[in-house]
Amino acid sequence: MLPTTQIKFIKYLYYFLFLLLLRIISHNIVENITKEELSILIPTYNFVCKRLVECIKRQADLIKESFPDSFRYEIIIAEDGSFDMDTIKENKAIESLENCKHIIYTVNEGRAVIRNKLARLSKFRWLLFIDSDMTVDNESFLLYYLKTSFDTVIDGGVKIKGDKHFLRNNLRFIYEKSAEHYHTAQMRRKTPYCHFHTANFMILREVMLKFPFDERFKNYGYEDILLGKTLNENSLKISHIENPVSFEVFESNERFVQKTEEGLNTLYYFRNELSGYSKLLDIANKIEKTGFKKIIVFVHKILRTTERKNIAGNKPSLLIFKLYKIGFYLSIN
Repeated sequence: MLPTTQIKFIKYLYYFLFLLLLRIISHNIVENITKEELSILIPTYNFVCKRLVECIKRQADLIKESFPDSFRYEIIIAEDGSFDMDTIKENKAIESLENCKHIIYTVNEGRAVIRNKLARLSKFRWLLFIDSDMTVDNESFLLYYLKTSFDTVIDGGVKIKGDKHFLRNNLRFIYEKSAEHYHTAQMRRKTPYCHFHTANFMILREVMLKFPFDERFKNYGYEDILLGKTLNENSLKISHIENPVSFEVFESNERFVQKTEEGLNTLYYFRNELSGYSKLLDIANKIEKTGFKKIIVFVHKILRTTERKNIAGNKPSLLIFKLYKIGFYLSIN
């Protein structure tokens, strides 16, 4: 067995070679970047995103080394009413990093409002929005965005990661994994405006300011879909590319069920405006036309407690979750 000092030396050597390789790759790829001004905007709520910021900053700095006179960037993190003081303290350390800002808003005003605030605070031509609980594990992530010739709006997508054995009874993981094939760029391009999501997208600042998120969306869900509809109605193309961030932090089953119920209430409230842009809404409309709504609502009232206990419990069923969503939505009002 090798001595500890030798093992450390080998680790440091590999780390040095890895960084050297990244610099060589970066200098080769950066030659053709088409976007030279970038504001990276990260809204967060009780989540430590220092690791994400450091990863993005490292990539941005490598690009800046190749274009010291033209490439400019900033990273702005905004606490949207976070109340966990330990989390805020860890995120606050981001302020010490060059080109980074950390802003604290004491009141949670919702996903639409915080993103609009970040857009107004930004100063560069292109905006890159990333959710704070995402992970970037591709060292060319930023370069790929800057290289693409697509303009206006670019959706990079999401991939689902995590230990399948450890998360086998996590409802959010099970649900996202079952829909993973819909996350590919190829699938998203089939219905580009319905598959627009805010976890990872780039947009021209002038477009974002002209067509901001609808701030009536105070609760969870669907503000991104309505923005997709707005972009469609104004003939602004959304380009879907394969440049995903990784989704690997999953809330408890109870919390996910609560968020789902909140999202379904949002969908109901904005059902007229979201018509044609939500698969669940399309299914609900078809059920109402066939006259089966009363039967489904009646069955849901009888079984909802049992169903909810299952999906919020230790061994949730994906089928029961889907049935619960339909019953819950049809039972609103």
